[in-house]
Amino acid sequence: MSPGANVTNPIPRPGILDIATYVGGESETPPGVGTLIKLSSNESALGPSRKAVAAYMAAGDRLHRYPDGPAAELRRALGRRWDLDPARIVCGNGSDEILAMLISAYAGPGDEVLYSEYGFLMYRISALAAGATPVAAPETDYRCDADAILGKVGPRTRLVMLANPNNPTGTFLSRGEMQRLHAGLPRGVIFVIDAAYAEFVDDVGYDAGIELAEASENVVMTRTFSKLYGLAALRLGWCYGAPEIIDVLNRVRGPFNVTSPAQAAAVAALADGAHEDAARRHNECWRTWLAAKLTALGLFVVPGITNFVLARFDDGNRSAVAAGEFLKERGILVRGMEAYGLGDCLRISVGLEDENKAVAEALVEFLTARRKSA
Repeated sequence: MSPGANVTNPIPRPGILDIATYVGGESETPPGVGTLIKLSSNESALGPSRKAVAAYMAAGDRLHRYPDGPAAELRRALGRRWDLDPARIVCGNGSDEILAMLISAYAGPGDEVLYSEYGFLMYRISALAAGATPVAAPETDYRCDADAILGKVGPRTRLVMLANPNNPTGTFLSRGEMQRLHAGLPRGVIFVIDAAYAEFVDDVGYDAGIELAEASENVVMTRTFSKLYGLAALRLGWCYGAPEIIDVLNRVRGPFNVTSPAQAAAVAALADGAHEDAARRHNECWRTWLAAKLTALGLFVVPGITNFVLARFDDGNRSAVAAGEFLKERGILVRGMEAYGLGDCLRISVGLEDENKAVAEALVEFLTARRKSA
């Protein structure tokens, strides 16, 4: 390059520098703190099925072989488990990858990606990464509002992303509300139902999205093995949708995007109904217990049906942040919600019995001291 020539650093596409880096739940306590209780990432309290662990370990002898790119055996297992057509399933490196693929395949500069106000942070991040404009619809009482979402739909809308149940609020829309929302969308808008917490739901009014995905040309349901199945470390998700959308995803996904050990562990997890049932029973028991305990302490707990509770501190962000630090100093990690615009709340995952009791006891201590000093 000749002297005096203009030198310009590489510049990312518009929107990239508007992304606030996603920060997951904390996993380390301050130095000197003893036992760690990690309730910050909505992970399974019981961990993975032993059958899944055994299948994962057995796959170690085949690490020199590329994975089955289409994940055929896993898709067949998912089809058997949920009575689905395996040809309409795509597996991914976590459901996050599938969500990002959908947005990048169908939206770009000049397009809009619509989601609910307290929806999962990755919707906004993936929209900006694709060059699209993220648009948030307001919620009512910590709950997705179908009319508010429909009111935001315009000619530039390409996808509507909806977590049902929602993270971080834990609330959900009924089957009828979801059908009404879908009916109000233009046919050219893709309705993405993120059902990461569907396995925890036992409500006759709920549908994970299978019915809509089965019958519609513009619906995709995504699921994950990270929550109930306890395989978060393996990063494995899947989706079910219209054949035309599935074809697009298969064209843009990496050829070997899901590892062989992850596929093997997932197939084994699906076959271990006893572990699945135990994880669901444990969660229902202790989520109900934890919500009742926190409510008795004077906290507002958003009515939810997932594997976490969202607790609001009436005196605002300052108290929620202080409570999070208080817990952290005692080796208990929960999730602050500032990034979601819920700075007065803490999200607390359901843990083992002693972990749930420990967080409740610590909050008794915190709130008692707080009220004495007020």
